[in-house]
This record gives sequence, C-alpha cells and structure tokens, in this order.
Amino acid sequence: MSNEQRIFKMAFSKVYPMYVQKAERKGRTKSEVDEIICWLAGYDEQSLQEQIEKNVDFETFFNEAPQINPNAVKITGVICGHRVEEIKDPLMQKIRWLDKLVDELAKGKSMDKILRK
Repeated sequence: MSNEQRIFKMAFSKVYPMYVQKAERKGRTKSEVDEIICWLAGYDEQSLQEQIEKNVDFETFFNEAPQINPNAVKITGVICGHRVEEIKDPLMQKIRWLDKLVDELAKGKSMDKILRK
C-alpha cells in the first residue's frame, strides 16, 4: 500500500481530534476547526458529526462531501513539503487543503483570510 493509499484509508475521526488539538494549542477553537471543515467540504454541523461517528476514511469523507467549496482552488502554499496547488491527485489535494487550512488557523490567520473571503 502506497503512502497516499494509507492516508486515503485513514479514519477521518482519528485525525479530526489532532486538528482540534493543534488549533486549541494556539488559542483557537473546535468550532473554528468545524467551520473550516464545513466551508471546505460542504457539510453542516450535524452531517460532519455523523461522518466522525461513522468512522469514515478520508476517501469516503471527501467522496460523500456535499460540495467542495469553489474557492478551495484559492488555497495555495506548502504543506508537508508539497505545494498544495500542484498536487495532481484530486483526493490528496483535498486532504492537503484541509491540512493547510488548519495550519493557517493555528498560525493565527483570521477566519476571513482562511475562508478565502
């Protein structure tokens, strides 16, 4: 199994608390993390919670996403040594977009900037 396939099959519910912890360590909130995820993937609070409870993997999480935000293409920069705008695999790009948004939150960016308003 390739590294990418391993990431695709990783349970979103296992990574989600890490996103929240990363944000909270920097004085941000779980609700801000949820807002970012809902903005990117089109879930509402309830459907996001259902995905977490169902223990879906990243692949399922993004395949079942109601709608990827059209402004997601404005997410640029480097995460894990890769420029997110140059990632060829659509699923990997969505995962890295999410990583990048949580990273920006932890770095203190305003929600307007993170949500590409």
